Amino acid sequence: MRYVVGYTANARGCDAVNLAVALARRQGAALDLVMVLPEDSPYNGVYPRAAGFDTILTEQIEAWQEEGLALVPGDVSAKAHIRRGESEAEALISAAADLGAAMLVIGASSAGLFKRFSIGSVASALLHASTFPVALAPAGYSRTEPVSRLTCALGTRAGAEDVLAMAVSMARRRSLPLRLVSLVALGAGGSEATVEEATTHLRGVAEASARVEAGALEKPHVVVGQGRTLEDAVDRLDWVDSEILLIGSSRLAQNKSIFLGATANRILRALPVPMIVVPRNYDLQAADAMETDQIAVVGGAGHNEVTK
Repeated sequence: MRYVVGYTANARGCDAVNLAVALARRQGAALDLVMVLPEDSPYNGVYPRAAGFDTILTEQIEAWQEEGLALVPGDVSAKAHIRRGESEAEALISAAADLGAAMLVIGASSAGLFKRFSIGSVASALLHASTFPVALAPAGYSRTEPVSRLTCALGTRAGAEDVLAMAVSMARRRSLPLRLVSLVALGAGGSEATVEEATTHLRGVAEASARVEAGALEKPHVVVGQGRTLEDAVDRLDWVDSEILLIGSSRLAQNKSIFLGATANRILRALPVPMIVVPRNYDLQAADAMETDQIAVVGGAGHNEVTK
């Protein structure tokens, strides 16, 4: 099993590597640190390049790759790759497909305050187009110990069973306790559902879904977070540093693709832990097969790699 890490030689890249290590350690996954460079084009600002420029650039990139690999502890296998593309998000999605990855891991923008999320352009593009689950690390994320709890956010609309099935599968494979949460905003313009309705819905989804295997894992803990606003409800929940939140895509998402909806965006602004966003109608059986088999790494054109 492999995770592609969108690596940049800055704090955002370090956050992404730390989260990827925490996820990889839970299941023995290997990491592919992918740096994306602009494609050579006569429309670039400087073209053709001055003599010696390519040599200097190559040396700098190699140094950045070594810095990225140095962030990965010895018990986690990692490789560094270079991809070229007009769009960093598209290049990362392409790399995940070529490398047989189960997930994309990226960092939040460095503009985030108090270890919260600020979504940059690359993260925004991935969270509205990726065909792979995307794990997003908060700014300043420094944990590399294995993830210890999985929390799944479930709404009251159709589709909750699909997200729950993904959460159960992930928790089972990683031997993680699973917590199911629903959020209720009690202020003006808040949630349509009451706390009682949300609680009943959560328990009904957990107990009645035909896709939850009996005895697959311990009975999920069911929690309803409530507050004056949705962000307040997130703040009032009990979070531990070593957990991660799983959330589904909006109904506006194309089939098997991610689209981060308005509610998820609001949750993200207040969330103190990493988040994984799952594509709509994600192929769970294919994902299970991918995460239980060791996938061979395949290089493509314009692809360089450095092994740790």
